[in-house]
Amino acid sequence: MRTSTENRWMIVLGTIIVQMGLGTIYTWSLFNQPLVDRFGWELNSVAVTFSITSLALALSTLFAGKLQDKWGLRRLIAVAGIVLGIGLMISSQVSSLWMLYIMAGVVVGAADGTAYITTLSNLIKWFPERKGLISGISVGAYGTGSLLFKFVNGSLIQTVGVNQAFFYWGVIVMALVVGGSFLVREAKLNNETQSADMKIQRDFTVKEMLKTKEAYLLFGIFFTACMSGLFLIGVVKDIGVKLAGLDVATASNAVALVAIFNTCGRIILGALSDKLGRLRVVSGALLVTAAAVTVLSFAELHYGLFFACVAAIAFCFGGNITIFPAIVADFFGLKNQSKNYGIIYQGFGIGAISGSFISSALGGFIPTFKLIAVLSIVSVLIAMLIKAPGNKQKKSNKQNQQRLRSLSPETRAS
Repeated sequence: MRTSTENRWMIVLGTIIVQMGLGTIYTWSLFNQPLVDRFGWELNSVAVTFSITSLALALSTLFAGKLQDKWGLRRLIAVAGIVLGIGLMISSQVSSLWMLYIMAGVVVGAADGTAYITTLSNLIKWFPERKGLISGISVGAYGTGSLLFKFVNGSLIQTVGVNQAFFYWGVIVMALVVGGSFLVREAKLNNETQSADMKIQRDFTVKEMLKTKEAYLLFGIFFTACMSGLFLIGVVKDIGVKLAGLDVATASNAVALVAIFNTCGRIILGALSDKLGRLRVVSGALLVTAAAVTVLSFAELHYGLFFACVAAIAFCFGGNITIFPAIVADFFGLKNQSKNYGIIYQGFGIGAISGSFISSALGGFIPTFKLIAVLSIVSVLIAMLIKAPGNKQKKSNKQNQQRLRSLSPETRAS
């Protein structure tokens, strides 16, 4: 995979543009109340749309790698951008919840997830020596798209109405994703690339990965990291009002705080993971998360303490979801990165829907925070003990070579 540094950074630019377009789906909460006012639907029923989007996004990552093998990366990204844009544009014409669920939920989510995981995995292949930093840039762009488009879509809803806002949103996203795809080139692995990442012993297929216990342990850690962050993001305003006694306007500021620290965590912890070790950084982030939710559970909250805990959890969540693509590459190789990470990424989808169900079953925020603290500590212990399958095989090979050298020449010959 020979290419100049300038060409590689053009691929980074293309990926950033694509990811920013994809990240705009996280502005969905802006559309809930306007849709209720426009059609008279129940707020909870409208809000379900984003849960469907998140689930479709996660499930689509299971098939994205196979589609990339069949169509090629650039064509796949362009098609995903077109489908994503059309899904949003058709959403401007819906008049029933079921059509909203299909177009803004299933279609938009599936297209978004397909482009998200393939562009992220491809960029990691271009920079095997800086997987953490590059993953942070890519996933950080996804978060930045959400942050910037809170203002863009909010303005559109106010000026042209919720229906037309969907249409213009779709046009902008299609232009970003399709336009960015022209700068992206598909990485082709060779011996030079493999030697740039000394941690890789061999490339695992999906079937081979699923035969290792490490895949399931990583899934458990990722699920815990995602559930803790996504649950907080979904209820942060309510936590501020009910647990910290803040007024609605003040508590709403936590939404912007979460977005800022989430994005910062992606870039900072991603880069740190290249220097300090990925599992070490994940362990530290989970430990901070456990401490923060423990404080939310037991301490008497005030303005400063509430915002400090929220910022810490958002920062660590952003870092963890950034580092995991690189961890999967370290453990199971770069060749099948999209497919392998697509399996582990299901922890994100399951984590997205688990928090609210667990909270309902346990009876509120505080019991859920206590459970998250326990799961985080367990995940810290796992992260401290787990080793890459390739590393263990490499160690075994070294032991065999040492044992062979200790034998006499006659014994080795025989």
